[in-house]
Amino acid sequence: MYVTSDPRAKLAPSASSKASARQSSANYARFYETEPQERSDLSRSWYARAQNFVTVYSEADARAKFPRSSQPDEYALLLVDPQSRIAVEWNGDRVEVGGQAIVFVPPGDSVIEVLSGGRLIRLFSTAAADIVAACPPGYDEDPNVPPLEPWPEPVGGWRIRHYSMDIPQEEGRLGRIFRSRNFMINYIYPRSGPRARSSMSPHSHADFQQCSMSLEGTYMHHLRWPWGNDADLWRADEHALCNSPSVTIIPAQVIHTSEAIGSDTNFLIDIFSPPREDFSKQPGWVLNADEYPEPSFD
Repeated sequence: MYVTSDPRAKLAPSASSKASARQSSANYARFYETEPQERSDLSRSWYARAQNFVTVYSEADARAKFPRSSQPDEYALLLVDPQSRIAVEWNGDRVEVGGQAIVFVPPGDSVIEVLSGGRLIRLFSTAAADIVAACPPGYDEDPNVPPLEPWPEPVGGWRIRHYSMDIPQEEGRLGRIFRSRNFMINYIYPRSGPRARSSMSPHSHADFQQCSMSLEGTYMHHLRWPWGNDADLWRADEHALCNSPSVTIIPAQVIHTSEAIGSDTNFLIDIFSPPREDFSKQPGWVLNADEYPEPSFD
């Protein structure tokens, strides 16, 4: 349910589905509470698993490098800080990207070199077995999410593609949404101060997860599991406090809404895999739709 001022209020209602016999737990990765899974002299990286993908959050200094060898599919890179600058090398090409941006890196061998330090987020599908193996234990498999089926290849073939997030807000458009074959990323505009409690947006997704990555401020993630016939499987509501940086993986079918409660800037990014059909059908929402075509929806 969305308030009328929310652009998502124009979406068609989700197809109703009976609560599954088993729903997974929410998965929380509070990076500020844990040691990184990888550490070098120039970088620190934390991993968080979802059903179809892995997020890798890194704090990197200049000269840090992140190579990929025989990467099986395209992956995504998010630059968070305005002063950050990186170079991406792939197939003999070298592209420099600065500021707040999204980069899609093709399959195969590639290297990300940090030219000016800051925070980097990489998104890999679970086809990258070594990335999955680096994740900490404890992820609860979501039985209601089907295996990832990549969307069509980009128009014009493979190349390094990058997009600046210096995009003004536009009435009626939700955030700054970009998609690739495997991902849809909503680079939400930062919020100053707490969210009004009278404008929450509880909703659910029948067959895909939502990854909410908090990068600034504090959020309370409210979650409610639907009741099935077996009362022994019912779960209590959760109201999970997450500071930054952190990742929350919200299971399919779970009613949820995220409440920004920090007194200063609150900023998160929503990540979906595969891309969302409903968002893709909204004219003007996906800002690189001309480069990454949709499949044929039945």
